[in-house]
Amino acid sequence: MEQGELKPPVGAKHRRKRVGRGDGSGHGTYSGRGCKGQKSRSGGGVRLGFEGGQLALIKRLPRKRGFVNIFRTEYNVVNVGKLKMFAPDAEVTPEELLKARLIKSVRQPVKILGDGEIDRPLVVRANKFSTTAQKKIVAAGGRVEGI
Repeated sequence: MEQGELKPPVGAKHRRKRVGRGDGSGHGTYSGRGCKGQKSRSGGGVRLGFEGGQLALIKRLPRKRGFVNIFRTEYNVVNVGKLKMFAPDAEVTPEELLKARLIKSVRQPVKILGDGEIDRPLVVRANKFSTTAQKKIVAAGGRVEGI
């Protein structure tokens, strides 16, 4: 098969509809827009979700609407209980957490949360700590350092 012999599959190509070219074309007079009315005018039509003045669905269902904060900071979350895997007196940094597969990437900031127990002193470096996590790390003889 040569490059010049290639053809698109049947039905993949369509001719452009030429409207307003006389009644014999089948698309004359009203050009497929029907008779008068808002939808027949140029620039006519209604916006998305408009229901002819009836209270729109999106307004009738308030629980479906919401707010998404586009400036929200997404954190890598690690619980204190997961830090048991590190040796006593070890330095726990985001890079170490990545090696241990406790976080997926170092691009997002790391937050340590207080779920679980810790039984060894560790030096934990992270962007944020919950109050309970801070208390548990210090109670175990460790240190908390913000990045």
